[in-house]
Amino acid sequence: MYITEEIKRRRTFGIVSHPDAGKTTLTEKLLLFGGAIRVAGAVKSNKIRKAAVSDFMEIERQRGISVATSVMGFEYKGYKINILDTPGHQDFQEDTFRTLTAVDSVIIVIDAAKGVEPQTEKLMNVCRLRHTPVILFINKLDRPARDSFSLLDEVEETLRIKVRPLSWPISSGDSFKGVYNIFDHSLLLFNPSIQEIQPAVRFGDVHDPRLDSHIGRDAAVLREELELVEGVYPAFDHGSYLAGHLAPVFFGSALYNFGVQELLDTFVKIAPSPRPAHTEEREVHPEEGNFTGFVFKIHANIDPNHRSRIAFVKVCSGHFQRNNVYTHVRLGKTLRISSPTAFMADQKETIEEAFPGDIIGVPDTGNFIIGDTLTEGEMIRFRGLPSFSPELFRYVENADPMKSKQLHKGIDQLMDEGVAQLFISQFNGRKIIGTVGQLQFEVIQYRLEHEYGARCRFEAISMYKACWIESDDAKKLEEFKKRKYQKMCLDKRGRDVFMADSPFILQMAQEEFKEIKFHFTSEF
Repeated sequence: MYITEEIKRRRTFGIVSHPDAGKTTLTEKLLLFGGAIRVAGAVKSNKIRKAAVSDFMEIERQRGISVATSVMGFEYKGYKINILDTPGHQDFQEDTFRTLTAVDSVIIVIDAAKGVEPQTEKLMNVCRLRHTPVILFINKLDRPARDSFSLLDEVEETLRIKVRPLSWPISSGDSFKGVYNIFDHSLLLFNPSIQEIQPAVRFGDVHDPRLDSHIGRDAAVLREELELVEGVYPAFDHGSYLAGHLAPVFFGSALYNFGVQELLDTFVKIAPSPRPAHTEEREVHPEEGNFTGFVFKIHANIDPNHRSRIAFVKVCSGHFQRNNVYTHVRLGKTLRISSPTAFMADQKETIEEAFPGDIIGVPDTGNFIIGDTLTEGEMIRFRGLPSFSPELFRYVENADPMKSKQLHKGIDQLMDEGVAQLFISQFNGRKIIGTVGQLQFEVIQYRLEHEYGARCRFEAISMYKACWIESDDAKKLEEFKKRKYQKMCLDKRGRDVFMADSPFILQMAQEEFKEIKFHFTSEF
Protein backbone atom coordinates (compact mmCIF):
# COMPACT_ATOMS: atom_id res chain seq x y z
CA MET A 1 0.00 0.00 0.00
CA TYR A 2 2.88 2.34 0.90
CA ILE A 3 4.53 1.80 -2.51
CA THR A 4 1.22 2.30 -4.35
CA GLU A 5 0.72 5.69 -2.67
CA GLU A 6 4.27 6.73 -3.53
CA ILE A 7 3.70 5.78 -7.18
CA LYS A 8 0.45 7.77 -7.36
CA ARG A 9 2.10 10.98 -6.21
CA ARG A 10 5.01 10.81 -8.70
CA ARG A 11 5.03 13.12 -11.74
CA THR A 12 8.02 12.61 -14.02
CA PHE A 13 8.05 14.79 -17.12
CA GLY A 14 10.33 16.35 -19.69
CA ILE A 15 10.30 19.97 -20.88
CA VAL A 16 11.10 20.29 -24.59
CA SER A 17 11.09 23.05 -27.20
CA HIS A 18 12.86 24.63 -30.13
CA PRO A 19 15.90 26.70 -29.01
CA ASP A 20 15.04 30.07 -27.41
CA ALA A 21 11.36 29.31 -26.83
CA GLY A 22 11.91 29.74 -23.07
CA LYS A 23 12.13 26.11 -21.96
CA THR A 24 14.93 26.47 -19.42
CA THR A 25 13.44 29.71 -18.06
CA LEU A 26 10.14 27.88 -17.51
CA THR A 27 12.03 25.09 -15.72
CA GLU A 28 13.59 27.63 -13.36
CA LYS A 29 10.21 29.10 -12.46
CA LEU A 30 8.74 25.65 -11.78
CA LEU A 31 11.66 24.99 -9.42
CA LEU A 32 10.93 28.30 -7.72
CA PHE A 33 7.36 27.19 -6.95
CA GLY A 34 8.62 23.91 -5.56
CA GLY A 35 10.92 25.75 -3.17
CA ALA A 36 13.87 24.00 -4.81
CA ILE A 37 15.59 27.35 -5.47
CA ARG A 38 15.19 30.82 -3.98
CA VAL A 39 16.07 32.95 -7.03
CA ALA A 40 15.18 31.89 -10.55
CA GLY A 41 17.95 32.28 -13.08
CA ALA A 42 17.45 33.07 -16.74
CA VAL A 43 19.30 31.72 -19.74
CA LYS A 44 19.46 35.12 -21.42
CA SER A 45 18.36 38.04 -19.30
CA ASN A 46 19.94 41.33 -18.33
CA LYS A 47 17.53 41.60 -15.40
CA ILE A 48 18.69 38.43 -13.68
CA ARG A 49 22.42 37.79 -13.46
CA LYS A 50 22.13 34.37 -11.86
CA ALA A 51 22.73 31.47 -14.25
CA ALA A 52 19.98 28.93 -14.77
CA VAL A 53 20.25 26.01 -12.33
CA SER A 54 19.54 23.45 -15.05
CA ASP A 55 22.35 24.83 -17.25
CA PHE A 56 25.12 23.74 -14.90
CA MET A 57 27.93 23.01 -17.39
CA GLU A 58 30.38 25.87 -18.02
CA ILE A 59 29.88 25.73 -21.78
CA GLU A 60 26.11 26.06 -21.26
CA ARG A 61 26.60 29.19 -19.18
CA GLN A 62 28.95 30.69 -21.77
CA ARG A 63 26.75 30.01 -24.79
CA GLY A 64 23.34 30.48 -23.15
CA ILE A 65 22.03 27.13 -24.42
CA SER A 66 21.40 23.71 -22.91
CA VAL A 67 23.71 21.02 -24.28
CA ALA A 68 22.83 18.19 -21.88
CA THR A 69 19.73 16.95 -20.12
CA SER A 70 19.59 17.92 -16.45
CA VAL A 71 17.43 16.24 -13.81
CA MET A 72 15.73 18.08 -10.95
CA GLY A 73 13.41 16.74 -8.27
CA PHE A 74 11.30 18.53 -5.66
CA GLU A 75 8.12 18.27 -3.58
CA TYR A 76 5.02 20.34 -4.45
CA LYS A 77 1.63 20.18 -2.70
CA GLY A 78 2.05 16.53 -1.77
CA TYR A 79 3.42 15.47 -5.16
CA LYS A 80 6.98 14.38 -5.95
CA ILE A 81 7.96 16.22 -9.14
CA ASN A 82 10.83 15.03 -11.34
CA ILE A 83 11.72 17.46 -14.14
CA LEU A 84 14.05 16.59 -17.01
CA ASP A 85 15.17 19.76 -18.80
CA THR A 86 16.39 18.77 -22.26
CA PRO A 87 18.61 20.46 -24.87
CA GLY A 88 16.59 22.40 -27.44
CA HIS A 89 19.31 22.65 -30.08
CA GLN A 90 18.96 20.09 -32.86
CA ASP A 91 22.63 19.11 -32.60
CA PHE A 92 21.80 17.50 -29.24
CA GLN A 93 18.49 15.93 -30.21
CA GLU A 94 19.70 12.37 -29.48
CA ASP A 95 20.06 13.26 -25.80
CA THR A 96 16.52 14.64 -25.88
CA PHE A 97 15.13 11.57 -27.69
CA ARG A 98 16.68 9.23 -25.12
CA THR A 99 15.38 11.38 -22.27
CA LEU A 100 11.85 11.07 -23.64
CA THR A 101 12.05 7.32 -22.98
CA ALA A 102 12.39 8.08 -19.25
CA VAL A 103 9.41 10.43 -18.82
CA ASP A 104 5.70 9.78 -18.36
CA SER A 105 4.53 13.06 -19.88
CA VAL A 106 5.90 16.15 -21.63
CA ILE A 107 5.44 19.92 -21.54
CA ILE A 108 6.15 21.49 -24.94
CA VAL A 109 7.06 25.19 -24.88
CA ILE A 110 6.11 27.28 -27.94
CA ASP A 111 7.09 30.88 -28.67
CA ALA A 112 3.85 32.88 -29.10
CA ALA A 113 5.41 34.98 -31.89
CA LYS A 114 7.24 32.25 -33.82
CA GLY A 115 4.71 29.43 -33.47
CA VAL A 116 5.66 25.82 -34.22
CA GLU A 117 9.33 25.52 -35.23
CA PRO A 118 11.11 22.54 -36.85
CA GLN A 119 12.64 21.08 -33.67
CA THR A 120 9.25 21.23 -31.92
CA GLU A 121 7.76 19.18 -34.74
CA LYS A 122 10.50 16.52 -34.47
CA LEU A 123 10.03 16.24 -30.71
CA MET A 124 6.27 15.88 -31.10
CA ASN A 125 6.85 13.03 -33.55
CA VAL A 126 8.85 11.19 -30.86
CA CYS A 127 6.07 11.79 -28.30
CA ARG A 128 3.49 10.50 -30.79
CA LEU A 129 5.45 7.30 -31.42
CA ARG A 130 5.48 6.58 -27.68
CA HIS A 131 1.89 7.84 -27.05
CA THR A 132 3.29 10.28 -24.49
CA PRO A 133 0.76 12.79 -23.09
CA VAL A 134 1.71 16.41 -23.85
CA ILE A 135 0.73 19.81 -22.46
CA LEU A 136 1.48 22.95 -24.49
CA PHE A 137 2.71 26.18 -22.87
CA ILE A 138 2.47 29.16 -25.22
CA ASN A 139 5.22 31.44 -23.92
CA LYS A 140 6.30 35.09 -24.23
CA LEU A 141 2.86 36.74 -24.18
CA ASP A 142 4.61 39.80 -22.71
CA ARG A 143 5.90 40.39 -26.26
CA PRO A 144 3.86 40.95 -29.45
CA ALA A 145 2.34 37.56 -30.34
CA ARG A 146 0.39 35.97 -33.16
CA ASP A 147 -3.38 35.66 -33.01
CA SER A 148 -4.16 32.85 -30.57
CA PHE A 149 -6.66 31.10 -32.82
CA SER A 150 -4.34 31.03 -35.86
CA LEU A 151 -1.51 29.87 -33.60
CA LEU A 152 -3.58 26.95 -32.31
CA ASP A 153 -4.66 26.11 -35.89
CA GLU A 154 -0.99 25.84 -36.81
CA VAL A 155 -0.31 23.67 -33.74
CA GLU A 156 -3.11 21.25 -34.66
CA GLU A 157 -2.05 21.05 -38.30
CA THR A 158 1.72 20.85 -37.82
CA LEU A 159 1.91 18.74 -34.67
CA ARG A 160 -1.09 16.62 -35.71
CA ILE A 161 -2.83 16.70 -32.35
CA LYS A 162 -6.13 18.13 -31.14
CA VAL A 163 -5.80 20.98 -28.64
CA ARG A 164 -7.95 22.25 -25.79
CA PRO A 165 -7.14 25.67 -24.26
CA LEU A 166 -7.39 25.58 -20.46
CA SER A 167 -6.41 29.24 -20.21
CA TRP A 168 -6.78 32.17 -22.62
CA PRO A 169 -4.70 35.34 -23.08
CA ILE A 170 -6.09 38.88 -23.01
CA SER A 171 -4.11 40.52 -25.84
CA SER A 172 -0.26 40.41 -25.93
CA GLY A 173 2.83 42.61 -25.92
CA ASP A 174 2.38 46.14 -24.51
CA SER A 175 -1.39 45.65 -24.26
CA PHE A 176 -1.17 42.26 -22.52
CA LYS A 177 -3.63 42.34 -19.62
CA GLY A 178 -3.38 38.81 -18.33
CA VAL A 179 -4.78 35.30 -18.66
CA TYR A 180 -8.22 33.88 -17.91
CA ASN A 181 -8.03 30.37 -16.45
CA ILE A 182 -10.83 28.40 -18.12
CA PHE A 183 -10.09 25.37 -15.96
CA ASP A 184 -11.07 27.04 -12.68
CA HIS A 185 -12.78 30.31 -13.80
CA SER A 186 -10.19 32.76 -12.49
CA LEU A 187 -8.42 35.84 -13.84
CA LEU A 188 -4.71 36.47 -13.47
CA LEU A 189 -3.74 40.10 -14.12
CA PHE A 190 -0.34 40.89 -15.63
CA ASN A 191 1.88 43.60 -14.19
CA PRO A 192 5.40 43.61 -15.71
CA SER A 193 6.76 45.72 -12.84
CA ILE A 194 5.89 43.04 -10.27
CA GLN A 195 7.83 39.77 -10.40
CA GLU A 196 6.02 38.23 -7.41
CA ILE A 197 2.97 36.05 -7.94
CA GLN A 198 -0.28 38.00 -7.83
CA PRO A 199 -3.41 36.32 -6.41
CA ALA A 200 -5.96 35.21 -8.99
CA VAL A 201 -9.44 36.78 -9.00
CA ARG A 202 -12.07 34.03 -9.04
CA PHE A 203 -15.46 34.27 -10.77
CA GLY A 204 -18.57 32.12 -10.98
CA ASP A 205 -18.17 32.33 -14.77
CA VAL A 206 -16.91 34.68 -17.45
CA HIS A 207 -20.18 36.67 -17.45
CA ASP A 208 -19.60 37.91 -13.90
CA PRO A 209 -19.85 41.76 -14.10
CA ARG A 210 -16.78 42.09 -11.86
CA LEU A 211 -14.70 41.03 -14.85
CA ASP A 212 -15.40 44.41 -16.51
CA SER A 213 -14.04 46.32 -13.54
CA HIS A 214 -10.74 44.49 -13.83
CA ILE A 215 -10.04 44.56 -17.58
CA GLY A 216 -12.51 47.15 -18.92
CA ARG A 217 -13.43 46.96 -22.60
CA ASP A 218 -11.27 43.84 -23.03
CA ALA A 219 -13.93 41.91 -21.08
CA ALA A 220 -16.31 41.94 -24.05
CA VAL A 221 -13.57 40.65 -26.39
CA LEU A 222 -12.60 37.96 -23.88
CA ARG A 223 -16.21 36.74 -23.57
CA GLU A 224 -16.54 36.58 -27.35
CA GLU A 225 -13.26 34.66 -27.75
CA LEU A 226 -14.12 32.23 -24.96
CA GLU A 227 -17.44 31.54 -26.64
CA LEU A 228 -15.52 30.69 -29.80
CA VAL A 229 -13.16 28.48 -27.79
CA GLU A 230 -16.09 26.46 -26.43
CA GLY A 231 -17.56 26.11 -29.93
CA VAL A 232 -14.36 25.29 -31.83
CA TYR A 233 -12.35 23.06 -29.50
CA PRO A 234 -13.42 19.76 -27.92
CA ALA A 235 -14.12 19.63 -24.21
CA PHE A 236 -11.18 18.53 -22.12
CA ASP A 237 -11.20 14.74 -21.88
CA HIS A 238 -8.71 13.26 -19.43
CA GLY A 239 -8.60 9.89 -21.22
CA SER A 240 -7.79 11.53 -24.58
CA TYR A 241 -4.99 13.52 -22.95
CA LEU A 242 -3.48 10.41 -21.31
CA ALA A 243 -3.64 8.55 -24.64
CA GLY A 244 -1.71 11.37 -26.34
CA HIS A 245 -4.61 12.43 -28.58
CA LEU A 246 -5.47 15.76 -26.91
CA ALA A 247 -3.10 18.48 -25.71
CA PRO A 248 -4.23 20.98 -23.03
CA VAL A 249 -2.93 24.50 -23.77
CA PHE A 250 -1.81 27.21 -21.33
CA PHE A 251 -0.66 30.77 -22.08
CA GLY A 252 1.79 32.90 -20.11
CA SER A 253 5.24 34.43 -19.76
CA ALA A 254 7.91 32.30 -18.10
CA LEU A 255 10.28 35.28 -17.85
CA TYR A 256 7.76 37.19 -15.71
CA ASN A 257 6.67 34.06 -13.84
CA PHE A 258 3.19 34.59 -15.25
CA GLY A 259 0.77 31.72 -15.84
CA VAL A 260 3.36 29.23 -14.58
CA GLN A 261 1.66 28.35 -11.30
CA GLU A 262 -1.65 27.75 -13.13
CA LEU A 263 0.20 25.40 -15.45
CA LEU A 264 1.85 23.55 -12.54
CA ASP A 265 -1.32 23.30 -10.45
CA THR A 266 -3.27 21.80 -13.34
CA PHE A 267 -0.38 19.59 -14.40
CA VAL A 268 -0.11 17.79 -11.05
CA LYS A 269 -3.86 17.07 -11.14
CA ILE A 270 -4.10 15.69 -14.70
CA ALA A 271 -0.62 14.35 -15.59
CA PRO A 272 -0.09 10.59 -15.33
CA SER A 273 1.73 8.87 -12.52
CA PRO A 274 4.41 6.35 -13.67
CA ARG A 275 3.24 4.22 -16.60
CA PRO A 276 4.12 0.66 -17.73
CA ALA A 277 7.43 0.26 -19.54
CA HIS A 278 8.26 -2.15 -22.35
CA THR A 279 11.07 -4.68 -22.36
CA GLU A 280 12.03 -7.18 -25.04
CA GLU A 281 10.45 -9.93 -22.96
CA ARG A 282 7.31 -8.35 -21.44
CA GLU A 283 5.57 -5.22 -20.14
CA VAL A 284 6.74 -4.02 -16.72
CA HIS A 285 4.16 -2.39 -14.43
CA PRO A 286 5.15 0.14 -11.73
CA GLU A 287 3.18 -1.71 -9.03
CA GLU A 288 5.25 -4.90 -9.36
CA GLY A 289 7.11 -5.88 -6.20
CA ASN A 290 10.57 -6.36 -7.69
CA PHE A 291 12.77 -3.42 -8.63
CA THR A 292 13.59 -2.79 -12.31
CA GLY A 293 15.18 0.24 -13.96
CA PHE A 294 17.22 1.26 -16.99
CA VAL A 295 20.10 3.65 -17.74
CA PHE A 296 19.00 6.41 -20.12
CA LYS A 297 21.92 8.80 -19.65
CA ILE A 298 25.52 8.82 -18.46
CA HIS A 299 27.33 11.99 -17.45
CA ALA A 300 31.05 12.24 -16.81
CA ASN A 301 32.47 14.95 -14.55
CA ILE A 302 29.12 16.07 -13.19
CA ASP A 303 31.31 17.19 -10.29
CA PRO A 304 34.54 18.51 -11.91
CA ASN A 305 36.35 18.38 -8.55
CA HIS A 306 36.01 14.60 -8.35
CA ARG A 307 35.97 13.58 -12.04
CA SER A 308 33.10 11.22 -11.29
CA ARG A 309 30.78 9.43 -13.69
CA ILE A 310 27.10 9.07 -12.93
CA ALA A 311 24.61 6.72 -14.62
CA PHE A 312 21.06 8.12 -14.63
CA VAL A 313 18.60 5.31 -13.88
CA LYS A 314 14.82 5.56 -14.33
CA VAL A 315 13.06 3.40 -11.73
CA CYS A 316 10.32 1.47 -13.55
CA SER A 317 8.94 -0.86 -10.87
CA GLY A 318 9.30 -1.97 -7.27
CA HIS A 319 11.11 -0.35 -4.37
CA PHE A 320 14.77 0.62 -4.84
CA GLN A 321 16.78 0.55 -1.60
CA ARG A 322 20.30 1.69 -0.88
CA ASN A 323 22.92 -1.02 -0.24
CA ASN A 324 20.78 -3.71 -1.87
CA VAL A 325 22.38 -5.97 -4.45
CA TYR A 326 20.95 -5.70 -7.98
CA THR A 327 21.60 -7.58 -11.20
CA HIS A 328 23.32 -5.84 -14.12
CA VAL A 329 21.58 -7.76 -16.91
CA ARG A 330 24.00 -7.09 -19.80
CA LEU A 331 27.08 -8.06 -17.78
CA GLY A 332 25.28 -10.86 -15.95
CA LYS A 333 26.73 -9.85 -12.59
CA THR A 334 25.46 -8.32 -9.35
CA LEU A 335 26.28 -4.85 -8.02
CA ARG A 336 25.81 -3.39 -4.56
CA ILE A 337 24.67 0.23 -4.92
CA SER A 338 25.85 2.00 -1.79
CA SER A 339 25.74 5.66 -2.84
CA PRO A 340 22.62 6.31 -4.95
CA THR A 341 21.83 10.00 -5.38
CA ALA A 342 18.94 12.32 -6.16
CA PHE A 343 19.57 15.39 -8.33
CA MET A 344 19.13 19.11 -8.51
CA ALA A 345 21.05 19.60 -11.78
CA ASP A 346 24.73 19.24 -10.70
CA GLN A 347 23.84 19.13 -6.99
CA LYS A 348 23.18 15.69 -5.59
CA GLU A 349 22.46 14.03 -2.27
CA THR A 350 22.56 10.42 -1.15
CA ILE A 351 19.14 8.77 -0.85
CA GLU A 352 17.97 5.68 1.01
CA GLU A 353 15.15 4.63 -1.33
CA ALA A 354 13.36 5.44 -4.58
CA PHE A 355 10.10 4.51 -6.25
CA PRO A 356 8.79 4.11 -9.82
CA GLY A 357 9.06 7.41 -11.67
CA ASP A 358 12.14 8.55 -9.74
CA ILE A 359 15.47 9.24 -11.40
CA ILE A 360 18.47 8.08 -9.38
CA GLY A 361 22.16 8.55 -9.94
CA VAL A 362 24.41 5.52 -9.66
CA PRO A 363 28.20 6.05 -9.42
CA ASP A 364 29.80 4.45 -12.45
CA THR A 365 33.35 3.21 -12.86
CA GLY A 366 32.76 2.05 -16.43
CA ASN A 367 30.19 -0.69 -15.80
CA PHE A 368 27.28 1.03 -17.55
CA ILE A 369 26.34 2.01 -21.07
CA ILE A 370 23.15 3.71 -22.19
CA GLY A 371 20.30 1.18 -22.32
CA ASP A 372 21.58 -1.11 -19.51
CA THR A 373 18.97 -2.77 -17.30
CA LEU A 374 19.10 -3.25 -13.51
CA THR A 375 16.78 -5.78 -11.82
CA GLU A 376 16.44 -7.96 -8.72
CA GLY A 377 17.49 -10.98 -10.75
CA GLU A 378 15.06 -11.16 -13.69
CA MET A 379 16.87 -11.19 -17.05
CA ILE A 380 14.89 -8.62 -19.00
CA ARG A 381 16.05 -5.81 -21.28
CA PHE A 382 14.37 -2.45 -21.71
CA ARG A 383 14.21 -1.21 -25.25
CA GLY A 384 13.82 2.05 -27.11
CA LEU A 385 17.19 3.76 -26.53
CA PRO A 386 18.88 3.67 -29.93
CA SER A 387 21.81 5.69 -31.26
CA PHE A 388 21.04 7.06 -34.71
CA SER A 389 23.37 7.02 -37.67
CA PRO A 390 25.49 10.22 -37.51
CA GLU A 391 25.32 12.86 -40.23
CA LEU A 392 28.77 14.45 -39.80
CA PHE A 393 32.11 12.65 -39.50
CA ARG A 394 35.63 13.77 -38.50
CA TYR A 395 38.92 12.02 -37.86
CA VAL A 396 40.08 12.89 -34.34
CA GLU A 397 43.80 13.48 -33.74
CA ASN A 398 45.79 14.17 -30.59
CA ALA A 399 46.92 17.83 -30.51
CA ASP A 400 49.20 17.24 -27.49
CA PRO A 401 51.25 13.99 -27.59
CA MET A 402 52.07 14.40 -23.88
CA LYS A 403 48.38 13.99 -23.01
CA SER A 404 47.48 10.91 -25.05
CA LYS A 405 46.28 9.02 -21.96
CA GLN A 406 43.97 11.88 -20.96
CA LEU A 407 42.64 12.15 -24.52
CA HIS A 408 41.89 8.42 -24.69
CA LYS A 409 40.07 8.53 -21.35
CA GLY A 410 38.13 11.67 -22.28
CA ILE A 411 36.94 10.34 -25.65
CA ASP A 412 36.05 7.00 -24.07
CA GLN A 413 33.89 8.62 -21.37
CA LEU A 414 32.26 11.24 -23.60
CA MET A 415 31.25 8.56 -26.11
CA ASP A 416 29.70 6.53 -23.27
CA GLU A 417 27.57 9.57 -22.50
CA GLY A 418 26.15 9.48 -26.00
CA VAL A 419 27.59 12.94 -26.82
CA ALA A 420 28.69 11.44 -30.15
CA GLN A 421 29.71 8.07 -31.58
CA LEU A 422 33.17 6.59 -32.02
CA PHE A 423 34.21 4.33 -34.90
CA ILE A 424 37.63 2.70 -35.38
CA SER A 425 38.70 2.16 -38.99
CA GLN A 426 39.62 -1.49 -39.62
CA PHE A 427 41.78 -0.29 -42.53
CA ASN A 428 44.13 2.17 -40.81
CA GLY A 429 43.08 2.13 -37.14
CA ARG A 430 42.19 5.84 -37.11
CA LYS A 431 39.44 7.06 -34.83
CA ILE A 432 36.38 8.64 -36.41
CA ILE A 433 33.82 10.62 -34.42
CA GLY A 434 30.31 10.89 -35.83
CA THR A 435 27.73 13.48 -34.72
CA VAL A 436 24.35 14.81 -35.83
CA GLY A 437 25.52 18.46 -35.71
CA GLN A 438 28.60 20.67 -35.93
CA LEU A 439 28.14 22.09 -32.43
CA GLN A 440 28.82 18.68 -30.92
CA PHE A 441 32.42 18.77 -32.20
CA GLU A 442 32.91 22.12 -30.43
CA VAL A 443 31.45 20.71 -27.20
CA ILE A 444 33.76 17.67 -27.41
CA GLN A 445 36.85 19.87 -27.91
CA TYR A 446 35.82 22.17 -25.07
CA ARG A 447 35.08 19.39 -22.60
CA LEU A 448 38.24 17.43 -23.47
CA GLU A 449 40.36 20.49 -22.74
CA HIS A 450 38.54 21.77 -19.65
CA GLU A 451 37.54 18.49 -18.02
CA TYR A 452 40.38 16.14 -19.04
CA GLY A 453 43.29 18.48 -19.80
CA ALA A 454 43.56 17.05 -23.33
CA ARG A 455 43.45 18.81 -26.68
CA CYS A 456 42.32 17.36 -29.99
CA ARG A 457 41.94 18.52 -33.56
CA PHE A 458 39.43 17.30 -36.12
CA GLU A 459 40.19 16.42 -39.72
CA ALA A 460 37.43 16.49 -42.31
CA ILE A 461 36.34 13.21 -43.86
CA SER A 462 33.83 12.78 -46.68
CA MET A 463 31.26 10.27 -45.49
CA TYR A 464 27.51 9.86 -46.06
CA LYS A 465 26.23 7.28 -43.61
CA ALA A 466 27.31 4.80 -40.94
CA CYS A 467 25.42 1.50 -41.25
CA TRP A 468 25.50 -1.29 -38.70
CA ILE A 469 25.53 -4.59 -40.58
CA GLU A 470 24.63 -8.18 -39.77
CA SER A 471 23.70 -11.34 -41.68
CA ASP A 472 22.51 -14.88 -41.07
CA ASP A 473 24.93 -15.94 -43.83
CA ALA A 474 28.40 -15.86 -42.27
CA LYS A 475 30.16 -16.40 -45.63
CA LYS A 476 28.37 -13.50 -47.29
CA LEU A 477 29.11 -11.27 -44.30
CA GLU A 478 32.80 -12.16 -44.49
CA GLU A 479 32.83 -11.58 -48.25
CA PHE A 480 31.22 -8.16 -47.79
CA LYS A 481 33.75 -7.16 -45.13
CA LYS A 482 36.67 -8.19 -47.38
CA ARG A 483 35.25 -6.35 -50.41
CA LYS A 484 34.58 -3.19 -48.38
CA TYR A 485 37.63 -3.50 -46.14
CA GLN A 486 38.73 0.13 -46.54
CA LYS A 487 35.26 1.33 -45.47
CA MET A 488 34.73 -1.01 -42.54
CA CYS A 489 34.85 0.19 -38.93
CA LEU A 490 34.09 -1.14 -35.46
CA ASP A 491 31.89 0.85 -33.08
CA LYS A 492 32.63 1.20 -29.37
CA ARG A 493 30.95 -2.13 -28.65
CA GLY A 494 32.95 -3.96 -31.33
CA ARG A 495 30.12 -4.26 -33.88
CA ASP A 496 30.71 -4.07 -37.64
CA VAL A 497 29.88 -0.72 -39.24
CA PHE A 498 29.98 0.04 -42.97
CA MET A 499 30.86 3.67 -43.77
CA ALA A 500 29.18 4.56 -47.07
CA ASP A 501 30.69 7.41 -49.09
CA SER A 502 27.44 8.40 -50.80
CA PRO A 503 23.78 7.42 -51.22
CA PHE A 504 24.72 5.76 -54.52
CA ILE A 505 27.45 3.62 -52.92
CA LEU A 506 25.04 2.54 -50.18
CA GLN A 507 22.31 1.67 -52.67
CA MET A 508 24.74 -0.39 -54.77
CA ALA A 509 25.95 -2.29 -51.68
CA GLN A 510 22.36 -3.06 -50.64
CA GLU A 511 21.46 -4.32 -54.13
CA GLU A 512 24.60 -6.45 -54.54
CA PHE A 513 24.52 -7.99 -51.05
CA LYS A 514 20.86 -8.78 -50.41
CA GLU A 515 21.81 -11.19 -47.61
CA ILE A 516 23.24 -8.32 -45.54
CA LYS A 517 20.97 -6.34 -43.25
CA PHE A 518 21.82 -2.63 -43.07
CA HIS A 519 20.70 -0.84 -39.88
CA PHE A 520 20.61 2.94 -39.40
CA THR A 521 20.23 2.85 -35.61
CA SER A 522 22.40 0.92 -33.19
CA GLU A 523 19.41 -0.88 -31.66
CA PHE A 524 18.70 -4.01 -33.70
